[in-house]
Amino acid sequence: MPDANSIDRLAAAARAARAVAYAPYSKFCVGAAILLDNGVIVPGANVENASYGLTCCAERVAMFAVRTQHAQAGIVALAVSCGADDFMHAGDHAGMPCGACRQVMVE
Repeated sequence: MPDANSIDRLAAAARAARAVAYAPYSKFCVGAAILLDNGVIVPGANVENASYGLTCCAERVAMFAVRTQHAQAGIVALAVSCGADDFMHAGDHAGMPCGACRQVMVE
């Protein structure tokens, strides 16, 4: 279980990743960050495409980066920021991972 400092760093990384999202069509910017068991935090942001099927969610971008850059590390926690300043109290901007992201998370 991550400590409060790790959670704060993870949340900040998710918000920072959201700031670089590419969402010209939906305008719905999402950032994700994954905390690894070695303390490294790996960010990801959603990247849209005019062909919506080619769009990639922030969660998958981060998880694919973990696999390609830190294959031996274990995932401890995942934070997602989707439009609200405070990801813990996102209110009307709260979001859940899509089915594709959930499938990747399971595997």
